[in-house]
This record gives sequence, structure tokens and C-alpha cells, in this order.
Amino acid sequence: MDNIQEITQGMHELKFGEMAGTFPQEIIQEILIRLPVKSMVKCTSVCKAWKSMIINPSFIRTHLSLTVDDVHLLLHRVSGLEETTFLGKTVMDKVDDEVHSVHYDNQAFDEYAKIEFTIPRKQELWNSHLRVVGICDGLFCLADDIYRYGYNFFIWNPAIRKLLTLPKPDVRFVTHRGYDASIGFGFDAMTNDYKVVRVVTLLDQRGTPTLAEVYSLATGTWSSLGCVSPTCLTDGRASSAFVNGVLHWPVFCKTNGGLYYFILTFDLGKEVFRKIPMPKIIQWKYDLGLRLSVSDNRKSIALFTMDNRCEDSFLEIWVMKEYGVKETWTKLITLGPQGPERLLPRALYFRKSGEVLVLLTDKSRQELVSLDLVSKQFKNLGISGYQYCNVGFYKESLLLLNKSNAESY
Repeated sequence: MDNIQEITQGMHELKFGEMAGTFPQEIIQEILIRLPVKSMVKCTSVCKAWKSMIINPSFIRTHLSLTVDDVHLLLHRVSGLEETTFLGKTVMDKVDDEVHSVHYDNQAFDEYAKIEFTIPRKQELWNSHLRVVGICDGLFCLADDIYRYGYNFFIWNPAIRKLLTLPKPDVRFVTHRGYDASIGFGFDAMTNDYKVVRVVTLLDQRGTPTLAEVYSLATGTWSSLGCVSPTCLTDGRASSAFVNGVLHWPVFCKTNGGLYYFILTFDLGKEVFRKIPMPKIIQWKYDLGLRLSVSDNRKSIALFTMDNRCEDSFLEIWVMKEYGVKETWTKLITLGPQGPERLLPRALYFRKSGEVLVLLTDKSRQELVSLDLVSKQFKNLGISGYQYCNVGFYKESLLLLNKSNAESY
């Protein structure tokens, strides 16, 4: 199916759509559902019956279930000027280069393809680039909130070149004044719905309450979840991890004894917040960077802690071996500055091999490497010069194909 355009044209010339009417529908479906995504999109133009079949939500869901998981990684990287790093997060005022690329997660990490991404002209961004909130079943959630308040949120499917612009959320600066917001994106298996959850701490209100709201792809609307319980304060634009149908964010809480961290969770099906303790040894520090990710076996969570003080910087990688059991937190490695240049390590994501993608940085140099946790050796992946990197597992899907309000580009 390398030249699907010629094949599709041949189908039209042979009136294949009419001929297909003589075949049982179940046979046609069994053939179509095993085609690559791009080929299937082309097939929607063969005849109305095929298009109706392919855009059916049940067909899209079945096709997704047949797609192989955990073989590709999506790498979003940005380089630019006037860079600042705060609590482990990198911000740039001017972007020189921005790349989305899909990498086959083999040992060499050398097979990849770039992805074209175009923002609709009607959208005016408040920030220099969009942040990848999360990737789920081939859908990306993108947020215009990397540094300044912005309310452009998108759900993007690069495989079928569709982009859905979300309505503005209800909690904004104009309605609630200053705030910190963390966002998560995942799939609710109970209702077959994709949801964006926004957890917002109101900085200018007494008691700094934290509210939450959820966007449903099925309904196309935001709805309020009220005040978050357990009580917590969000770290603005904190990383999120989606595991076992649950979203996770690093947060902290004020008590009479001071401040302490924990992991806020939200079950997308039950729409209930809970908490998971962090390792007891991790104490609250103003300049400590926390990043949540998915563990190497995809069944639990990983925690990367980063202290970016130049004279005493370090990276720790923790994994919760048994999901939800606080006693199973295990520290896998502690790293300090690397090499004669004393490059600072920032962990990004676990690979399927168990190695960890790490960004080694200083003010003038950035290198993406793969860390073997057993040998403690780094392998250079030939990608450098990008101050901002985000990684997630990716697989192609047909999701959004049946959404008439999603724009094609």
C-alpha cells in the first residue's frame, strides 16, 4: 500500500465501490480494518458505504484495539532564545525551531519521521509555543499555557491531520484573577470518552482554594467538578501521568507543620479525586523540580526529582513497583552533573527497554541521551540543540475522523 493514491484512483476507474456491493459487509470490514490509518482515510473516498463504515465510532474503536502499542515515541522539541528554567520547566520567549517527530523505539533510536503541524490562522497564541499536555491513543492534548495565561486548547490527531479547538474553560484570569493550573488528558473506558481535566489553584482568593473542571470530547463542553478534595495547591503547568484510567499530578499541601508533597489522582470514570503519598524522603523545597511519568512496565507511575542548583544539582528516578502501594516506592538511581562540562540531567520518559530518555543541559549545550539504569551509562542519540523536550508513547488512530467540528489541514 505504498502508493495508495494510485490504488484508490484505480478503484474509482474500475467502479470498485459498485463491485464491493456484491461482497458481504463483514468481509469488507475485516479487510479495511487492517489497513494503515493513512490508507483507510483514502478509502473513505471510494464510496459512501465505505466512508460510513470507516467513520463509525465502533469501527474506529475496533481498529484502535488492533494497533500495536508501545513501539513508537513522539518527541516534541523546541529551540530558541531567552531561555529560563524554573522548577525543572524550560521557557523560551523566542522560538527558532520546533519539531514534532515519531521515533521507532528501537535500540538505535534512528528511525523517525517528522510530523507537520499547523495552527489555524484564526488562533492567536499567547505563548511562544504550545505545550504537549498528554498523548493518548494517537490524540495529543496541546495547551497554550507554557508561561503566560492562555486559553487555546487543542486535541490533535497528526495521523489523519485533524485538529479540534476546545472552547475556553470556565476558570480564567478574567473570572477568578491569578491562578496556577495543571492539566491532564486521558481516556474514560466507562463511557468511551476522552477527557481533559484542569486543576486550578486560585491565588488571589482567601484560603487559595483549588477548583477542577473537565472537558468531554463526547459532549464538546467543559463542566465544573467543584473544589478539589483532598485539599492541595498545584504547581503551575505540572506534568501529568495517565495510568490505569487515572490521571496523576505532583501537588503540595499546607499544614501547621509546613508544606509537603503528594500525588493528586483523578479517576476519569468515577470522576473522583484521591491522593498517593510520595516517598517520605522527598521534602518540600521551593526550587525542587518534580516530573511524573509512566513506569517502565506501563502499569504504574515514575517520579523524577530534579534539583537544578548548579553547585549541588541532582536527578533521582523513583518507581512505584506496585501501583497504589506507598511502601513499594523504589529509588532506581541518583545522578549528579555529568562530564567535565557538568551537564545537568533532566529525565523525560521511560523507553520500552527500561532505559530512560534524559536531556543533558547547560546554558550553551543540550543533548538527548538514553540512560541504562543497570550500567549507568549514557548513549548519545544524535539529537542536540533543543532546550525544551517532551516525550510520550504514540500510535496512529482514526480518532476525530468522525468529528465534523475538527478542522483538516
